[in-house]
Amino acid sequence: MLYPENCLERLGFNEIRQLIHQHCLSPMGQQMVSKMQVMTKYDQINKFLRQTHEFKSILENQEPLQISTFFDIKTLADKIKVEGTYLVEEELHQMYASLQTVFSVLRFFEERKEVYPNLEALLEHLPVEKNILKRIETVLDPKGKIKPNASTALQTIIGDIAKTEQDVRKRMDSIYKQAVSNNWVADGSLTIRDGRMCIPILAENKRKLKGFIHDESASGQTVYLEPEEVFTMNNKLRDLEFDKRREIIKILIALTTDLRPYTPLLLSYHGFLTKLDFVRAKALFAIDIEADMPVLVKGPVARLINARHPLLYLSFKEDRKTVVPLNVEIKEDLRIVLVSGPNAGGKSVCMKTVGLLQLMLQSGLLIPVHESSEVGIYENIFADIGDDQSIESDLSTYSAHLTKMRYFVAHASPKTLVLIDEFGTGTDPQFGGPMAEAVLEVLNNKKVRGVITTHYSNLKLFAGNTPGLENASMLFDNDRMKPLYVLEVGKPGSSYAFEIAQNIGLQKEVLELARAKTGTNQNRIDSLLVDLEREKKQIYDTKLHLSTQQNKVKNLVAENEKLKLFLDENKKVLIKEAKLEAQAIIKNANKLVENTIAEIKEKQADKTVTKQLRQNLQKVMVQNHVKEEPKPEQSVPLNTPIEVGDWVQLRDSETTGQVLEINRDNLVIALGDLRSVLKKNRVFKISNKQAKKAIQANSYTGSISEAIGNFTAELDLRGMRGDNALHEVEKYLDKSIMLGFPFIKIIHGKGDGILRKLIREYLRKYSQVNRVEDEHADRGGDGITYVYFN
Repeated sequence: MLYPENCLERLGFNEIRQLIHQHCLSPMGQQMVSKMQVMTKYDQINKFLRQTHEFKSILENQEPLQISTFFDIKTLADKIKVEGTYLVEEELHQMYASLQTVFSVLRFFEERKEVYPNLEALLEHLPVEKNILKRIETVLDPKGKIKPNASTALQTIIGDIAKTEQDVRKRMDSIYKQAVSNNWVADGSLTIRDGRMCIPILAENKRKLKGFIHDESASGQTVYLEPEEVFTMNNKLRDLEFDKRREIIKILIALTTDLRPYTPLLLSYHGFLTKLDFVRAKALFAIDIEADMPVLVKGPVARLINARHPLLYLSFKEDRKTVVPLNVEIKEDLRIVLVSGPNAGGKSVCMKTVGLLQLMLQSGLLIPVHESSEVGIYENIFADIGDDQSIESDLSTYSAHLTKMRYFVAHASPKTLVLIDEFGTGTDPQFGGPMAEAVLEVLNNKKVRGVITTHYSNLKLFAGNTPGLENASMLFDNDRMKPLYVLEVGKPGSSYAFEIAQNIGLQKEVLELARAKTGTNQNRIDSLLVDLEREKKQIYDTKLHLSTQQNKVKNLVAENEKLKLFLDENKKVLIKEAKLEAQAIIKNANKLVENTIAEIKEKQADKTVTKQLRQNLQKVMVQNHVKEEPKPEQSVPLNTPIEVGDWVQLRDSETTGQVLEINRDNLVIALGDLRSVLKKNRVFKISNKQAKKAIQANSYTGSISEAIGNFTAELDLRGMRGDNALHEVEKYLDKSIMLGFPFIKIIHGKGDGILRKLIREYLRKYSQVNRVEDEHADRGGDGITYVYFN
């Protein structure tokens, strides 16, 4: 149950419906979107969600499911039910195109059995009745026109028409030439009047040529005359046209009669296409708002992770802004979240996000949250948002609020979601606060769930001391005096009335007077809340920084592990190859020595030959000689005593460090970012110059050079799923920017353009991206995207 009647409008659901409406291909799909309602049955909601999720997967994976053309088959099926009626060429062509779409979709799912089980359920074992298409193909050509050979009689009539038209033309040309030679013709050529071919004759010569005058010019100087000789032939031609039309109607009636038995099947096809269009539109909208399918549970709970308001997301997307995600939880021991904080800080957006996403989910729509989010089902959704004062009903603003509260209290249950904006406003705060607190206590006793926004201190205090209620606040940056739009559960928030007024520039005397009138205790409470908010902000920033550092450490450890594994594997391979090569050299050397000895013996130790053979041996030795690599310059120990600030090097190692402390025989040494305690006899002192060389030798310049050498500015994403592709793009962009490449090339293929759209929208998030361009049409066109960096 939804209350009040404008609940959907207040939460923005009607706008969601309109956006889905735009994705529909047919009026039938648009009607289904208009009839979309909030459901309360788990199985029904789960089925609709899974159907949309599966269709979204098809679109994101660029599966070859072609759905582009279909029409309202139901109207055509209803028409052919009546005996004696017939479908005209255009209607038959619409039916043919729609059935082609149906059979194409049926074939798609037949080839992928059990891959999309929830969408397959829409098929309802529909048969592929190709006889309908074959029967229409005997009558219509691919453009939807009657074929000349649709029947023998029609073929004969069309032949007679062509022959008669040719005869008329020949005779008309002959008469026209004669009239021209006699100077009877006015300026102009043969023309058509009243569907008949006529000759423009000067009015003064109209008696000189026998025929029938069909028209005359505005001036009356020219008449349009059909020669008598052609008149009979034209009459015959018109009769043939009538015969042709009668024969076509006869053919269409026969075809419609043949299709009449298939009426129930045609209606089934219509229902299938309508549902398919509806699911497709929901899937396309889900892609637009980057929605996903959360974990659906039966109880009245909600655990939203990285939730975004869909309408706000689309609005920000156009302006290339980012929506701050919302994280909120509603469960048995935390039923009502009371949100406080500064004006324009995001309290109402937070409350509306929870309400709108709940309406969308219970209507079978995917919602923009992380897939690990959990969302339950509510039987009632009550909302008090905005001003519903009514002159006709004699209701003031506060009276309208109280009317809703009366209804909420009367009909609330544990499966009710209550959404109230600015609870208790509209009357004197001295009385509005206690009234709101009383309503809140009753609703809490009824175990309702909800999100409520307020500025009242008594409600914050009540929520802090009452089980089932929980304070929450929207974070505020005290330094920059700007809201952060981040929800922090557990503590109430200040309204920052004085701080915001001061930031706006309200006069100092007004602010001082307001502080004096507020009272010491209230000022002290508000100051404490502000301090608490500042501390929470500092803790939040620190946690964020620590999280970033932890991620960096994890990545570095993982990279080191991979590098170690790679080196270990290569070490074994290199040793094996070196051994094999050494064996080959020894084997060849033995052969060469044996051959040399044998030749010396044969030549009986001739000096010239022996010298030549020795030169050959020397030549082979030179070829296999391995040059010694120049040894790195050894650090020369200094004999002076080690002091704080000196540079030292570990014995039997090239590791260098700087002395931070000296404790007797122990040294505290900085080795890069590490601190280590070592004995004096394990190190020796080196000069600053030697230390500088050692640091440069151990820098990562070589790694960067190697990375640049191995990097290719081309990424191929064809065949990848949307999420995987975006993950690869993220890693690739980071590496490209780090290595300083001016541009990169991303190959994503064409397909339906879904992957291209996903990638281009993702690229907008990078401030380093200057522009994106398609490849030249001859070299891939919009199947390839070039990304240029600033």
